[in-house]
Amino acid sequence: MSGTRITDQQVRLYMSKRKHHSQEIAAAKAGISVRSARRIEGAATMPSQKPRGYWRSRPDPFADVWDTEVVPMLANAPQLQAITILRKLQDDHAGQYPDSTRRTLERRVRQWRAMSGPPKEVFFPQQHEPGARGLSDFTDMAEVRVTIAGIQFDHRLYHFVLAFSRWEYVNVVEGGESFEALSMGLQNALWQAGGCPREHRTDSLSAAFRNLADEDDFTARYAALLEHYGMHGTRNNRGLGHENGSVESSHRYLKEAVDQALMLRGHRDFVDRAAYNEFLREIVMRRNRRNAAAF
Repeated sequence: MSGTRITDQQVRLYMSKRKHHSQEIAAAKAGISVRSARRIEGAATMPSQKPRGYWRSRPDPFADVWDTEVVPMLANAPQLQAITILRKLQDDHAGQYPDSTRRTLERRVRQWRAMSGPPKEVFFPQQHEPGARGLSDFTDMAEVRVTIAGIQFDHRLYHFVLAFSRWEYVNVVEGGESFEALSMGLQNALWQAGGCPREHRTDSLSAAFRNLADEDDFTARYAALLEHYGMHGTRNNRGLGHENGSVESSHRYLKEAVDQALMLRGHRDFVDRAAYNEFLREIVMRRNRRNAAAF
């Protein structure tokens, strides 16, 4: 009973019983200890009017690495997220930092950022039917500032997402959006996924149309591709990218994951395109494994 916080209702009940009973009997009827009864009789305020003390109830699991590893990472890249830091610690110290320590690390990172870092973003997950929808889109990667052998690498990613499981596939695209880029990316994604959703959703594909002289030819080729894989095609209304929300939001989190991994890497240059492709592949595979583990 000593570890239980006494409520105002218990105090009132105790004081009511105390008018007619001894301290011991009144305490028993109020469901409190005699020690608590003595404190109540000596107190000038109700429990709800007293400030509640807070203290650490268990050792800090990050005490050994906070100053030597975590703070230097944050100081070097203040936008690093707690989950990114946790994955790095798990890689460097096998078995020492389970996922159950994530909330503790998030709390400590928030405290560290109180004077020097941006607030943590909030997202709202959506519910989708299994096997119903896959989504394709292209996203520009200029903001991650990747270079190949020291030269700025202008590119975008073809990005495919299964709406229910959040399984994803990416393919590097040099140049603009096109039927060839869409077709190659989609077919590679379906082969890696091991199946096809019932519906394939895209944006209006206006950029791809602009890069093809004959819009009717594009439409016919795209329809044939969907028919071959037994999928029904749907599109956003033009200019309403949020209607492709599952992949649009995944763009943001994918690019954020790439940016975070580049921060940990310490530089954004790759010796060749193959090295960059492998870097992206590992990021997507980790994201897919973690999404799968959530089911």
